[in-house]
Amino acid sequence: LLLLLEAVLLWLGSGFHPPFYNGFYYNRIMNDKGNGQEKVVYFNGDNLVVETPKDPIYSSNGANVTLPCYYHYEREMEGKRKIRIKWSKLRDDYTKEEDVLVAIGKTSMAFGDFRGRAHLRQSGQREASLVVSDVRLRDDGKYRCEVIDGLEDGNNVVDLRLQGVVFPYQPPRGQYRLNFHEAERVCQEQGALLATFNQLFQAWTEGLDWCNAGWLADGTVQYPIRLPRKPCGGLHLAPGIRSYGPRDRHLHRFDAFCFSSTLRGEVFYLDRPDGMTLEEAKQSCQDAGAEIARVGHLYSAWKFQGLDRCDAGWLADGSVRYPIAKPRANCGPTEPGVRTFGFPSKGRFGVFCYKER
Repeated sequence: LLLLLEAVLLWLGSGFHPPFYNGFYYNRIMNDKGNGQEKVVYFNGDNLVVETPKDPIYSSNGANVTLPCYYHYEREMEGKRKIRIKWSKLRDDYTKEEDVLVAIGKTSMAFGDFRGRAHLRQSGQREASLVVSDVRLRDDGKYRCEVIDGLEDGNNVVDLRLQGVVFPYQPPRGQYRLNFHEAERVCQEQGALLATFNQLFQAWTEGLDWCNAGWLADGTVQYPIRLPRKPCGGLHLAPGIRSYGPRDRHLHRFDAFCFSSTLRGEVFYLDRPDGMTLEEAKQSCQDAGAEIARVGHLYSAWKFQGLDRCDAGWLADGSVRYPIAKPRANCGPTEPGVRTFGFPSKGRFGVFCYKER
């Protein structure tokens, strides 16, 4: 230990230090003069302040959204410099970042899934706002706006939340059959993604009560309870989100909580006097210039378009369901919701189709 400490002190005293890295490489060709000479900037304390909204920014699937970001100096600095701006998408636990966009002066570059969809809005002085077009389900989350001016560096976070609906999902094989990776896949197959904790919590505040545990996007297993009862954690516990904590993503098996946002199209119902088999239902949707709806489509149409139909219909996963926005006699429970008949192997029903606008 003493030898290691001595080596570190000798290294620090040698005058050699690796370049500081915070998403940009600083070297002799990236300076304001562009002449290969370092520019020394003296500063005292945190001079550069980056400001973003404290409240979340809400958007929806397919929309355009602006994430506001502005900066200023506690003490004005002389000279005109090229500002470096970096936007990153964060995990909920802040342990990993995904590059979204970097800009130096008037030159910018977007990365990954944001390429062609993200650009800076600099309509005002000292503005570094991010504009994202054609918002997608995966865009939901926290974003860091970082501004670099020489050795000055400030950053702040914006929370982008998509308006959506969380729904529990079980596969045809029954309850608690999905490991984490299978849960991710089945949600995607239903036009959705695994829900985050924030999305599940929001759904709980809006009335979601479900006693079966399901995977969330962070690898934890949780479930929302509005009405405490013995099989769901016990009567002695207050309403809330029950948590099993992180689970082994390969070995442990539960259900899934999926998240879907607003639709880019519409869901409609087709029927025949004698009903249809699943294969006939798929063909009927194709004949109508559409596709058979997925579970996420039906939940989104129910929540955001007020879809209300007291007739059961096939969906793409082989389940039979129907959406009720206005509860009434002979249409299930007294609360609004999407009713399910499970995955019947036989039977003839109508079909819910989905068509993009």
